[in-house]
Amino acid sequence: MEFARKFKLMFSTVPMLGWLLGTLVAVLIEYYWGYDTISYYLGLPKIPVLFGVLIMLKKPMMIPGAIGYDMIVYVIPILLVAKVSSRFTNPLAAVFERLPLWVSVIIHLVFFYAILHLWAGINDYRVLIVKLTLISIILTVSINVINGYQGEFSCSHPGFMALGAYTSSIITLVLFVNDKIFGTALLPASFGPWIFPFALLAGGAAAALGSLLVAIPSFRTRGDYLAIISLAFMFIVKSAVENLHVIGGARGMGGQPDYAPLPIIFIWTMLCIWVVHNFVTSIMGKALNTVRDDEAASESMTIKTRKTKMTAFMFGAFWAGVGGGLFAHVLAYINPGMFSINRLAEILAMVYFGGLNSIVGSIVGAVSINVLGEALRPLELFKWIIIPLILIFVMIFRPYGLISFKEINAKRLLRAKNNPSDKNSDKNSLKSGRMTKDMAQDMTKDKLGV
Repeated sequence: MEFARKFKLMFSTVPMLGWLLGTLVAVLIEYYWGYDTISYYLGLPKIPVLFGVLIMLKKPMMIPGAIGYDMIVYVIPILLVAKVSSRFTNPLAAVFERLPLWVSVIIHLVFFYAILHLWAGINDYRVLIVKLTLISIILTVSINVINGYQGEFSCSHPGFMALGAYTSSIITLVLFVNDKIFGTALLPASFGPWIFPFALLAGGAAAALGSLLVAIPSFRTRGDYLAIISLAFMFIVKSAVENLHVIGGARGMGGQPDYAPLPIIFIWTMLCIWVVHNFVTSIMGKALNTVRDDEAASESMTIKTRKTKMTAFMFGAFWAGVGGGLFAHVLAYINPGMFSINRLAEILAMVYFGGLNSIVGSIVGAVSINVLGEALRPLELFKWIIIPLILIFVMIFRPYGLISFKEINAKRLLRAKNNPSDKNSDKNSLKSGRMTKDMAQDMTKDKLGV
């Protein structure tokens, strides 16, 4: 514990910009020397995909080499560069603090995406994993609006995904692809990337309208009826697309054009996080929390509880439909089996593992479950024993998830870090009457553990 405290103190002066710079250096090391030099001399057959986990599980003799690779490529460069660079990344972060917050956020996101793009570009498998993980973030954040902030238990997200996936796929196939089912394309393929966002919005709108079939009957009642009706809705949607031969039926629908490269999915994911964050921190979001905590008291305070719940439900369904549209165009193929009970279990695992009432928790849950699922793939059957056991332990010791009831504080996350004597200097500034309002708020949050 003493070592962990000293280690944390040692890097307490590193701003977010420093960590991003350290990560960039690590990715550049892997990009230029990972295969020809580092992997070769460590006896590894290729660059480890998921930090060497796949190699370790397939060939235990490779464990020392994989750990050595991670230390040489990632751990040591990131820590060293982050610490050394804090001398100039802190002043630079302080300059960004004087800019409007949205400008600073965009600068950091562009920097982060450059790193992510470079890391994923090393091989196609990484690109696919990153794409699917970003889509999972959209799905997890959107269901957290319903199951977390609204306090209900919905099982209909795979159905909303299916509506969005099939709607957006039909639009792009009819307009831009010479397809066996829909015939000759109506528009030139060059128009596709420009109209694709509207196809995604149409998929989201279809999911939002479909959610009314669940919301209208369920919100007239109380208790567990939403879970039962939403589960029935999922099976109804799955059964409907299985029997509609005009859209492929049980064989599925393929040939979707590649309109969802990594930059597009990243932009939609960031947009989803931003919009959902604004929603849950708005007056509507606060009303939603009030309805969740005590519906009768909310009614007495003139909050229209049924309207509030239906709005939030449709909002969450809309983003599930957008995620379904991206999912269809990443895989270029969909079938009804992709939106079954297995997909529901995966989405619920991500949201409850990460944490309820927390966008940060949703991101952590989506990334963790996706990466863990891929990392344990070599174990085959044992994978489905290990992941549920992890979830059981999380539910026992952290019933609301790893990171629950925590919102994103971009200003605090991206600010410059002061010297190790931060708190003493803050206290001295307070005594001399020179403490800023932000410094006082941050000290209060630190004491409260926020």
